[in-house]
Amino acid sequence: MRVTRAMLMAGLVLVAGCSAGADGGTAGPETATGSLEHLAAEARCEPDLRTDADEIRQAICADGEGTYVLATFATDRGQREWIDTAKDYGGYYLVGRKWVAVGHRDVVAGLRDRLGGTLEEGTRHGTDHAGHQG
Repeated sequence: MRVTRAMLMAGLVLVAGCSAGADGGTAGPETATGSLEHLAAEARCEPDLRTDADEIRQAICADGEGTYVLATFATDRGQREWIDTAKDYGGYYLVGRKWVAVGHRDVVAGLRDRLGGTLEEGTRHGTDHAGHQG
């Protein structure tokens, strides 16, 4: 199955929201590595796999904190291209080596305690986007 950027962004937009303005915060634990299933176990979520392709694996995760997208990538370049495109949709990104978790600020900040990584923020597109106040 060939996965297009539009298909990948569709699930992201639903989960990420339209906010911007994350801060890097203090250093978290050592950044986790591994497969999507391993990262999901570290994050304490049961992944609902949505995309299973050679270049990206993407799942929806839910825990007591909220819902987020967890994605793993085959290459660092593929990951960076995906993040750069996804940031246009807003949201908050917890980024590790060949993986990213995307969701609301408090959700990804909470994940940082379990997965490590670096917080990044999406860009803002006005004050009212898809029914959310920004």
